[in-house]
Amino acid sequence: MKIASTKLVYFSPTQTTRRILEGIAQGVGADNIEHLDLTPPEARTRAFVEIDNQLTIIGVPVYGGRVPQEAIHRLQRLKALRTPAVVVVLYGNRAYEDALLELRDLAIGLGFTPLAAGAFIGEHSYSNETIPIASGRPDQDDLRKAREFGRKIEKKLEKLHGLHEVPPLTVPGKFPYKERGTARKLPPESLQILCTRCGSCVTVCPTATITIGDSVVTDATFCISCCACVKNCPTKARVVVDPGIQERAEKMSKTCAERKEPEFYL
Repeated sequence: MKIASTKLVYFSPTQTTRRILEGIAQGVGADNIEHLDLTPPEARTRAFVEIDNQLTIIGVPVYGGRVPQEAIHRLQRLKALRTPAVVVVLYGNRAYEDALLELRDLAIGLGFTPLAAGAFIGEHSYSNETIPIASGRPDQDDLRKAREFGRKIEKKLEKLHGLHEVPPLTVPGKFPYKERGTARKLPPESLQILCTRCGSCVTVCPTATITIGDSVVTDATFCISCCACVKNCPTKARVVVDPGIQERAEKMSKTCAERKEPEFYL
């Protein structure tokens, strides 16, 4: 089966999902790779051209065992025609639960034909130097496995004469999907003694919820707790101070310490 090019579609606030998708694309051996980054705030309202006859690798992080609602809003602006897809989720070494099934179903609803799926591990949003949760992942071994996954996808495509030959893709998960958590939104804060008002937190925030004036203000209404601002702050001024979140992070650091490995479905 001949594919014109490969398109990477991702919502990736901390860039871990993007790195995995790039590794998969390398394994596929695509000559022409296009990026469709759904992370910036403007992707929420941007109009997209219909995707036609491109191998599309779609990736999102996992929040509480589900596809983030913010990612869903942006993905739903896409439309595909005659397009094979690979769906990929990245989770913080706890569990991806229903997220991969949800992403597969979403892709089908948009007109894609899923032919492969993968679940990879990325550093958890709440991970830090003192409370590590999948720290440094995806690492080199993860990226190697992403390339291996890409090569498997390439071989599967070579055997196909058309999308009509693609059987339904089975992935783990349950429907109805698990209920989303209703925890109170408690965004990271800026320690004024360390903050230089450089604006890096504003630049990386996917929901444009941070503003800088005499101080740094975060609107909890739109914060999705991705912690991109925390991980990208050059002076470590952005911190998560809520004791409840700290307690959950410490618990996960212990209960999710055993290394989990990527899973592929073809």
